[in-house]
Amino acid sequence: MKKIFYSLPLILILLNAVNSCKQKDYSLGDLNAPTNIVITTEVIGVDATHPDGDGSGDVKITITADNALSYKVDYDASNALDLVYLPTGSITRKYTTLGVNTYRITAVVYGKGGSSSTATKDVTVKSDFSPAPAIVTNLTGGTSKSWVVDKSVAGHFGVGPWTGSVVPEWWAASINEKVACCNCFYTATFTFTKAAGNTYTLQVSSPDGAFTKTGSLTTLPGIPGSGAEACYAYGGGTSAFSFAPASTGIAASTPSTQTSILLSGNTTYIGYGSLQKEYEIMVLTSTYMYLRVQGTETGNSWYLKLKPI
Repeated sequence: MKKIFYSLPLILILLNAVNSCKQKDYSLGDLNAPTNIVITTEVIGVDATHPDGDGSGDVKITITADNALSYKVDYDASNALDLVYLPTGSITRKYTTLGVNTYRITAVVYGKGGSSSTATKDVTVKSDFSPAPAIVTNLTGGTSKSWVVDKSVAGHFGVGPWTGSVVPEWWAASINEKVACCNCFYTATFTFTKAAGNTYTLQVSSPDGAFTKTGSLTTLPGIPGSGAEACYAYGGGTSAFSFAPASTGIAASTPSTQTSILLSGNTTYIGYGSLQKEYEIMVLTSTYMYLRVQGTETGNSWYLKLKPI
């Protein structure tokens, strides 16, 4: 008769293997959408003689809700919906359309499992900001003027940290660098127009596509949900824009004009499609424009050099 010897260590290993194969149950709990959304607005400078604020256009916006995990906000429903991630649920927004205007704020609050709830609130605020006349004249030619990225100069495109630096220290493009891979970057035109009543529009024409990243890194319509940085089909677009005091606090000696171009909606861009909507004008003459703008990857600042057609 054969004797069978059992090894205690071997038995323990086998038992552990059996236990490890058992399916574990995970639960997210109740997927309750956020409730009790409250949008609080504080127009800066309101008093008895200034019911719509002090003319700075600044409004402190705070969003709260039960069961909230994250927030997105659209600051003006009169334009196409353009939801921006709001990490803390609170921000000070500068509205720049001249005069007294009413804006509809839309808040989308997300809960467990991607559940969401939406709320809106109107806010009325006054803005007295006017750009220097030379900025308007140089950008629009007094009526309308078209610009392109200037591939003939080094550093026409570059990237660096958003804070602690005001130069493209991480990378700067050499002359003609994107011609081989992404020539749409150089054939797109950006036409800035001054209309009646000191209103402004930007028209983007991009016959060879928009140079951009994909997915959530751009708000441009029609761009694929995934893929490498490249030229993608884009039908062009027109939107309003306004001038605003630059929000970065960069000194004029940087150099900076301390004035920004602030785009509305989600159909237009300048130069590169994966950028935020505020383009700080570092330098602007009749023949040269140098811009700094925060990337949609928010730790980055991008730099663009353009020339008129």
